[in-house]
Amino acid sequence: MLPKAAKMPAIRDSHVVKIAVQFETGIAQLIEFDQRQPLTAIIQNLCPYWAIQDPGCYALRFTDVNNYYVTEKNRHEVKNGSVLIMVHSPSKMASDILEKLKGGKVDEMLKVLTELPALSADVTFALEFIKEKGLDEIVRIIEEPKFGENILKYALSAFVKLMDHGTVSWDVLQLSFILRNIAFINGNSNKEVIQSALAILENIVQNSSNFSLVEKDVTLEVLLKLLQDSPSTVIQQNTIALINALFIKADDGKRKIIAATFSSKQYRSVINSVITANMGAEIAHQLYVLQTLTLGLLEQRMKTPIDVQDQDAQEKIKELRRIAFEADGIDPIPDVTARRQHGGSYSIHYKKLGFKCDINPAQDFLEIPPGVLALDCMVYFARNYTQNYTKVVHENSCRADEHECPFGRTSIELVKVLCDILHIGESPSEQGQEFHPMFFTHDHPFEEFFCICIVVLNRTWKDMRATTEDFVKVFSVVREQITRSITGRPASLEDFKAKIHTFTYNTITTLRQQERTSREECESTASAIVSLKEKITPEIMSLIKEQRLGYLVVGTRFSKYTGGKRERDKYWYARLSPNHKVIHYGDCDEKTVPTLEELNNKLPVIDIRQMLVGKECPHMKEMRAKKSTFPLGFSLVTESSDQQTLDFVAPDEATFNYWTDGINALLGQPMLSKQKDDDFETLLSMEIKLRLLDTEGVDISKDPPPIPSEPENYDFCFDS
Repeated sequence: MLPKAAKMPAIRDSHVVKIAVQFETGIAQLIEFDQRQPLTAIIQNLCPYWAIQDPGCYALRFTDVNNYYVTEKNRHEVKNGSVLIMVHSPSKMASDILEKLKGGKVDEMLKVLTELPALSADVTFALEFIKEKGLDEIVRIIEEPKFGENILKYALSAFVKLMDHGTVSWDVLQLSFILRNIAFINGNSNKEVIQSALAILENIVQNSSNFSLVEKDVTLEVLLKLLQDSPSTVIQQNTIALINALFIKADDGKRKIIAATFSSKQYRSVINSVITANMGAEIAHQLYVLQTLTLGLLEQRMKTPIDVQDQDAQEKIKELRRIAFEADGIDPIPDVTARRQHGGSYSIHYKKLGFKCDINPAQDFLEIPPGVLALDCMVYFARNYTQNYTKVVHENSCRADEHECPFGRTSIELVKVLCDILHIGESPSEQGQEFHPMFFTHDHPFEEFFCICIVVLNRTWKDMRATTEDFVKVFSVVREQITRSITGRPASLEDFKAKIHTFTYNTITTLRQQERTSREECESTASAIVSLKEKITPEIMSLIKEQRLGYLVVGTRFSKYTGGKRERDKYWYARLSPNHKVIHYGDCDEKTVPTLEELNNKLPVIDIRQMLVGKECPHMKEMRAKKSTFPLGFSLVTESSDQQTLDFVAPDEATFNYWTDGINALLGQPMLSKQKDDDFETLLSMEIKLRLLDTEGVDISKDPPPIPSEPENYDFCFDS
């Protein structure tokens, strides 16, 4: 008798997931959700359980934080264990809400408006609501003076959410609507009303041809008062965002007015109060943009070569000479004949001032950058720090020619270096948050920055006993002194001054020597060290892989992007499960770190087919023009038939490196980032040092010692 065939296990259909569906207060249904079946058919099959007569008026919605509708585009996000809810369809919901809004009963209006902002965040509902002329009704309510602030705050919030989808042009808004929003921020309105009105006006400035109306009727005094008086960080960040938008749209003359207003002591104190408060990522970004824009006003001077016929420039050059050599009213070379013997009227003075062209110093300012900006900084130093200026000039006049620090030449080069360090002339990046509070503490911050650095440069030149042949070496040290000093974001120029004075030439030399020694030890070619490296390399790589996966388990908050544009105040979070099998992700706010259970979307690692980076990513197509953004993008391509992708834009290069390394490690592929190479070199160096501690002072030769020759005989023993 033949044995019975063993029962084969059922083959799991990857297109079918088991989920629960709720409806009002009824008992939930447990169903198998087939991704190949149309949503309308799934909904129709669900309706008899709850005796629903009109399935066309219903739809499914996710039960996560956003409660988005399930559509044919996002249905792949429905995973095993998901819980959905049966609700009215977007068109039915939109028509019901509009009916109550048009009914005019305040209680009913307030009830639906309370729910409308959350619903409007869903693009599916928003499109239906806009199609039904719902946006026009919201505009009517906002413009109607009879409605109180309770209704207005929800209507304004809903309007912002509806417009965020980018389906309606900002140019369609009437002047009456714009003036109404201007009135909200000019008056004593509710804080929720103000923050929405600020967001609306910022978008009008950025995206509407009617921005001049906002520019005309919204004064800097009102905006600064909002910054000063409002305890709301959202109002503060929206206010700075509006200021930045006005700054970008303004012409050169108005930009200078805005910058001059912010540089005054009264307004600087307001900005500093915002800086010292607990800031989130978004307000830090807005302050970074504001700093970039204000410092960017120096670009015109930086890129303008001097006009040798410019009388004002010639007078400034003469002023540099007078302050240095005629401070007491005494000309050290009064005799005209003696001057001529030196090659010109004051050429010897200009030579002592360190100009390359002592006959006509204006020639030194033809190079761009730094252009005439260098002359501006030199004159500022001479006028405002006359004692330090004359000391620098006369100290070098007393040195031998070969050790003289040429003030003119070094000042021009220093301004060029400072412009490069501060990225003057570059547009703000989408991700930037690195601003320097010290530049909000003075009405001439860049010039003050120069004055501190030129004194340090002169001291470093003297400490190095440098000659003109050491020009490049000196500036290499000075650049490092400056960059190390601003890394900690000093709160004021005085703090920066105190910090940079700790980075003397000897300190920089010591730091460099330590780094050089570490590098040399790593690059040692001794065969014993090479063998040791080969032995411990797998351990180091395993440690780096473990760190990368640990980083993914902790997770990261990413900014949301729509249509190639970063969405303000919208974030999502992604993290790897502790067993390294599933990537959990979902929406979050700016501060909260969600748990795995709160992240409803899941992507099994086994379903990841490949990872795309940079320009290869589909979501980077609309961001190609933003060179600062697309190198930080990466996408995970799934095994699904429609090749869905999970798209990321990392907040910084380190996060990008950690995530791409971690994904490659999960996929069994080599980690490719430069950060991995740097970490490997650092860890390898440390491990070799630890293992060689017992050999300190012992010379490790490059080649192993020779094997001794064999003895004549082996007739030897040890007698105790």
